[in-house]
Order: sequence, then C-alpha cells, then structure tokens
Amino acid sequence: MELVRLEIGGEPAWVARTQAGSAPLRIGLDDLLRLSLREARAAVDAARPAAGLGGALLAPVESQEVWAAGVTYERSRDGRIEESTEGDVYERVYTAQRPEVFFKSTAQRVVADRQPVGVRADSPWNVPEAELGLVLNAAGEIFGYVVGDDVSSRSIEGENPLYLPQAKVYERSCALGPGIVPAWAAPTPPFEIALRVQRGDVVAFEGSASTASITRRFEDLVAWLMAALHFPVGAVLLTGTGIVPDESFSLRADDVVTIDISGIGTLTNPVVLVGRDLTREEP
Repeated sequence: MELVRLEIGGEPAWVARTQAGSAPLRIGLDDLLRLSLREARAAVDAARPAAGLGGALLAPVESQEVWAAGVTYERSRDGRIEESTEGDVYERVYTAQRPEVFFKSTAQRVVADRQPVGVRADSPWNVPEAELGLVLNAAGEIFGYVVGDDVSSRSIEGENPLYLPQAKVYERSCALGPGIVPAWAAPTPPFEIALRVQRGDVVAFEGSASTASITRRFEDLVAWLMAALHFPVGAVLLTGTGIVPDESFSLRADDVVTIDISGIGTLTNPVVLVGRDLTREEP
C-alpha cells in the first residue's frame, strides 16, 4: 500500500493504492497525523476501492514541515570532512549525543516525483542526497516512510558550516515521493537505497547504501527533533545519506536523478538551475 496525493478535478485528493485497486480517503494527511497510529490505520483501512481516481501526482505532504538529520552515516561524516574548511565539527557531531537536525523545507516548496529539482546558480559543486524520510504524527510515532532527495550545495556548506541553511534551503531543493508507505504496510527495516544520475545516454553517477549503516536509531532522531518542538499536523524527517559522491561529480541542469528505496518506492526528478550568482555580479 502507498498513499498518494493526486490532483483530481482541479482539487487535491488522497488515494490509497493497493493490489486490490485505488481507494479515496475521506481524510487528509493533516488530519491523519493528528490521530494516533492505531486510529490513523483504521481510517485508512476504511477506504474502499473506486473507479476514476487518475490525476496528476502531487508532493505527498499537506502542511507538514520537512526537517533533516545530518552526518548520520560514516560516509556522510567522511564526505563533510573532505569538503569542509572546518572538518572537525563533523567528526564531533557524528559521535555526539545530540545529532545534527536542521530545517529543510515547507510543504509548499516540496517537489513531487517527476518535477524538477534545483541546483544553485552560485554553487559549482551540487549533489543529490538520497534519504529515507520518516513521516511522523503529532505524537512522534512513525506513521510511514517516503523517498526523499535532500539536494545540497557542497561548495557552500564546505566554505563555512554557518552557510548550511543556504546550502540546504532554496527553491526546488527538496523532493519527496511518489507516495507514503504506511508503517504497518512497509517491510521491516533496514532499507536498501540506490541512487542513479543519468546524463543523456550515460550514467554519470550511481551508488548504494543501507539504512543499517545509520549510526542513530530512528526513534532517537525523532526524539531530538521533538525535544523542544510541537508538530500538530506531524512532520517529515529525512534521516541522512550514506551515498556521497566525491569531488569529481556535480549535478548539472538536465541530469535526471533516480532514488530507489526497497519496499518504499522510486523517486525520479530532472534537474534545473535555480537562482542567480551574486558572486559574479558587480557590487
């Protein structure tokens, strides 16, 4: 089962897709995530298959903020140390009790499957970050899982760790989709993650990782996110990436990024250039 958000008749609608067919939900994601996991499952299970439920795929969020955890894999730690002028901060956070948790996107800025993700015009080194997303309810329970791409500027973050928001938060920098697999319908973790970047007829980069390599438990990351924040309609928490290209690779406009997470889904997005390069403009 996966829960997808579609545009049907000009209006967004949530649909549960199963082997038995597609069933419209009578309740949206905001309201589902206000409920306990048990109550939400009952609401989803009450949906009945119906015909005529085709429509354009939308990003699988309503009012949820997207947050992210960083340096949760050893490979991510090593990559951040390699890129940064202040590499020791990443070594310290990798082993610290408190994880790195940062804001990534509002719901309105999330890109859906097949929609373009962006790389910054003022950054020469940009990468996709293939990540498992945890869809959390208001109580902090894991309602479901989603495929995520935390597109990032490694050159901007590497120049100064205080530039992290600019490296991470900009137009089209966050993609989620195609849908949410509820926790009760998902395979048991860990999940295998594969990333491929297609450049014309050539595979420009590919790699893989397993969430078994995450140094922190999902529940711990959730607890730190919610330690001093309340999310009345839930949130999405990206859990970090274990696939980090070396400095010889950078995303380009017209590349196509595909992220596959076993049992959760496949997210595919073309790449476009966004913003302008102030570093090249006259003061």
